[in-house]
Amino acid sequence: MIAALFVAMGGAYYELAGVDPWDEERDARTYAGPDAVVAHPPCQRWGRYWFGGPSVKVRRELGADEGCFASALASVRRWGGVLEHPAHTHAWAAFGLPRPDRAGGWTEADAHGGRACHVEQGHYGHRARKATWLYAVSAAPLPALAWGPSSARARLDVGYHSAQERRERPRVLAEPRLSARENLATPHDFRDVLIAIARGAHST
Repeated sequence: MIAALFVAMGGAYYELAGVDPWDEERDARTYAGPDAVVAHPPCQRWGRYWFGGPSVKVRRELGADEGCFASALASVRRWGGVLEHPAHTHAWAAFGLPRPDRAGGWTEADAHGGRACHVEQGHYGHRARKATWLYAVSAAPLPALAWGPSSARARLDVGYHSAQERRERPRVLAEPRLSARENLATPHDFRDVLIAIARGAHST
């Protein structure tokens, strides 16, 4: 059994044998083990537009996620498994994690036995490249993933672009933009990789 923390209700982790999904209603911050985890803590307050975007009326606070990332990181360190967050998340620096190599490969992350990597979900079926950072703690060797840039072409951004950006990046801005739901979705092939990492966490 593994626990899938901070996942969407009814999403990719539901109705899977050996997977216990924790959505917002269950509050994954209360998870107390003992199973290894796959953690997808919310990223809105850690990303490029953590403040809410240029049109927001009330500026948000960086990292104000009600302790979700801290809880997810603690769960991975305590019970083993893997945490997923968008590449270049501010959470990495806030919690003292080193930036993984963009070229790929697992690198040592901390004194807790954690290792980190940069991978694109476009290799696993996402319509956008969706660069992602993983942090894992496992007794088993971590798998080689599909490293490097993927060929996916849809874009994830939410459309905040100046006139100068539009002039400088006409081809990129003309590519199809995904909905918020599509942005957040985890492709099943990538989900299966994360589950396999978590299931190996307690291997001897």
